[in-house]
Amino acid sequence: MRLLSVIVPCYNEEDNIADFYAEFIKSKSFFEKKELDYEIIYIDDGSEDNTVAEIKKLHEADGRVHMVSFSRNFGKEAAMYAGFEHAKGDYVVTMDADLQDPPSMLPEMFSYIEQGYDSVATRRVNRKGEPPIRSFFARMFYRLMRRISKTEIVDGARDYRLMTKQMVDAILSVKEYNRFTKGIYGWVGFRTKWLEFENVERKKGETKWSFWKLFTYSLEGIMAFSTAPLAFASILGILFCILAFLMIIVIIIKTLVFGDPTSGWPSMICILCLISGVQLFCMGIIGQYLSKAYMEVKERPIYICKEEI
Repeated sequence: MRLLSVIVPCYNEEDNIADFYAEFIKSKSFFEKKELDYEIIYIDDGSEDNTVAEIKKLHEADGRVHMVSFSRNFGKEAAMYAGFEHAKGDYVVTMDADLQDPPSMLPEMFSYIEQGYDSVATRRVNRKGEPPIRSFFARMFYRLMRRISKTEIVDGARDYRLMTKQMVDAILSVKEYNRFTKGIYGWVGFRTKWLEFENVERKKGETKWSFWKLFTYSLEGIMAFSTAPLAFASILGILFCILAFLMIIVIIIKTLVFGDPTSGWPSMICILCLISGVQLFCMGIIGQYLSKAYMEVKERPIYICKEEI
């Protein structure tokens, strides 16, 4: 039989582990009809609650439930990478444990795989239940990425995606430490079908993604798939050089013609603060890229496995 590997990253999701399994099993008749076996790989991302204990209970009841537990919290990107490494299936799907990724969509997703697609991805058509400020900045991020990056990153894209083993192997070939999987999906290519669905709120618990975490994650995506900020810093430097040169000419002419001395120190201080701020901003952009290169050359492991069943 063909095998479907289900990757479920978890971080403090003890209340959702059993519920996700129960919801997924509802599609069991579909798997039998298609002669598909399955394995569910829960990736415990260093949870501090009883997530591991809940997964072990499921494993005792169903041997097709597996677990990889990290030594600490390495982040969702590391959890997804670990899932890809441990998946043995002919097809691989990534899903969140909070049931925001409806398992009921799997039959439709698999039908497109049978039509020859390498990947079936999902995107939300709305952001119901999200704070308005978070939704606004999320849309701005995707709009910005479409302008500055050649890699396709679709607005509202979820990590809920069904892929062939060939595509998963291609993703694993990207060994970078600073991972932005949404961008990697687009970078490796392959034929992808997009499915839209209404946003589903978490069944239990609270999201682990704060506004600050989402902001730093968006910076990760920009740095990983675009060098536009570096070009922006260079252009900004050139513009200020031209502006400074023009201002020098204006001051010289004004002094020669009208005998008017240069303006007082308040205006000078304002200009110095402005230019210093721009310089620090540009240095910060360069520093971000240097920090990413620094982390890459260390060649640290993406995750450390503490326990595996």
